[in-house]
Amino acid sequence: MGASGLDTRRRALGVCLVAAFMTGLDVSIVNVALPSIREGLSASEDGLQWTLSGYALTFGLLLVPAGRLGDARSRRALFMGGVVLFTLASAACGFAWNMHVLIVARLIQGMAAGTLNPQVSGLIQQMFQGYERGRAFGALGATIGVSTAAGPLIGGTLVTVFGPELGWRWVFLVNVPIGMVLLPLAWRLLPRPHITKARHESMDPVGVLLLGVGVAGLLLPFIQRHQWESEAKWLLVPASLAVLAGFVVWERIYPREPLVNLSLFRKRSYSLGTAIALFYFAGFTGIFFIFTLYLQSGHHYSALLAGLAITPFALGSASASVVGGRLVSRAGRRVVTVGLTMVIAGLLATMGATVLVPGQAVGLATALPLLVAGMGSGLVISPNQAITLSEVPPEGGGSAAGVLQTGQRLGSAIGIAAAGSTFFGALGEGWSTAFRHGLVVVLASVLIALSAAVYDLIRTHRERGEGGERGERGEVSEPER
Repeated sequence: MGASGLDTRRRALGVCLVAAFMTGLDVSIVNVALPSIREGLSASEDGLQWTLSGYALTFGLLLVPAGRLGDARSRRALFMGGVVLFTLASAACGFAWNMHVLIVARLIQGMAAGTLNPQVSGLIQQMFQGYERGRAFGALGATIGVSTAAGPLIGGTLVTVFGPELGWRWVFLVNVPIGMVLLPLAWRLLPRPHITKARHESMDPVGVLLLGVGVAGLLLPFIQRHQWESEAKWLLVPASLAVLAGFVVWERIYPREPLVNLSLFRKRSYSLGTAIALFYFAGFTGIFFIFTLYLQSGHHYSALLAGLAITPFALGSASASVVGGRLVSRAGRRVVTVGLTMVIAGLLATMGATVLVPGQAVGLATALPLLVAGMGSGLVISPNQAITLSEVPPEGGGSAAGVLQTGQRLGSAIGIAAAGSTFFGALGEGWSTAFRHGLVVVLASVLIALSAAVYDLIRTHRERGEGGERGERGEVSEPER
C-alpha cells in the first residue's frame, strides 16, 4: 500500500485512539468528582457506588459479544454506534437531575464503551501488520495507560475550574464535543467491511447469555463489596465459575461459529498474555484507588493536587508505551518482563518513600518512584496486547480483543476490591500503614503477572534449543520486506 494509504490508516488509528482515550478516561475521572456529586444530587453511598461500578459492569459485559458482532458484521458500524451512544449517555450524565437518571445514564455509557472498545483492537488488527501493528498497539497501550492514570488529574482540574456545583457535570459533558467530532471522522476514515460472511450468521445467543451471566456474577460481589454487606454475595463467585464452565462446554459443542474461539487458548502467546493482563490490571488499577484515598483522606489533598501527584505515573506510561510498541517486534515477551520488574521496583520505592517522608510532602517524595513504575507499565500494557493478539487471525480480532479486555475489567474489579479491603482493614494503624498494606496486595498481583511472563521466556528458550529452526513464540514478527 502506498504512502497515501498509510497516511489514511494513521489518521484512522488516531480516530480509534481518541475513542479509546475517551472511554478509558471515564473509568477513573469520576472518582475525584464523587464528593461534588454527593452534594449536588444528595446522593447516598449506594448511589455513588453504582455511579462507579455500573459503568464497569456494563462495560465488561458487552466486550465479547460486541467484538464478535463487529467481526461478523461491521466494525466501522459498531464503532460509530458506540460513539453515538457514548456521547448521548455522557450528555445525560451531565444534565442528570437526580441519582436515578445518573445511574441509568452511566449504565448506558458503560454499554457504549463495551461496544466501542473491541472494535478499536479489531480495526488495528485489520489495518496493520507486523512491525506497524506493534507500533499501533504501542500507541493504544499508551492511550489506555494515560487515560486511566490522567483521569484523576483531568477530573480534579474540571472540578476546580468550574466549581463543585458544575464541575462534576463537566466531567461527563467534556465527552460531548469529542464524540461530535469523532463521528464524521469515523465515517470518512475507518475501513468499510468486506462482506465475506453470510449476513444472517448466528451470533451464538446461548453463548452470549452464559458468558454475560458468568461475568456479571463474578463482577457484582467485588464492585458491591461495601454496599452488599451479606457474606452471601461471595456465593456468586463459585456459581459464576460453574456458569462459565458451562459456557466453555457449550462453545466446544456449538455446531456453528462460536462466540469465542477456544482454540486460541492453545496458543501460549494468547493464553499467557490474557493471564498477564488480568493480574497486571488487578494491580494497575488498584494503585490509583488506594493512592487517591491515601492523599485525599489521609493528607487532605485537594482533588487537583491528588491528580497531580499521580501524573508522574501517567507521563512515564505514555513515554514508555511508544518505545515498547517499537521494541516488541524484536524483543517480544522480554519487554513485558522488564516492564513488570520496573513496576515492582517503582512500587517498592513508593512504599519506602511513605516511610521516609510520612507527612504532607509524600506526594512529592513518591513522584520519582511512580515515574519508574509508570515507565514499567508502558512496557507492559501495549507490548502484552500486541503479543497476545499476534497469532489471532484479523477476522477474529474483535472477539479475541473482547476476551482480553474482559480479563482486564475482571482484574480491575478484583484488584480494587482486594487492595481497598486491605487498605480499609488496616486504617486503625494509620493512613500510611494502610496504604503500604494495600500496596502489598498490588505487588502480589504484579508478581503473579511477572511469573507468567518469566515462564513464557523459559519455555521459549527451551523450544529454541530443542527446535532449532522454530521462531520464538510470543514475539511479534517483522513483516517481510
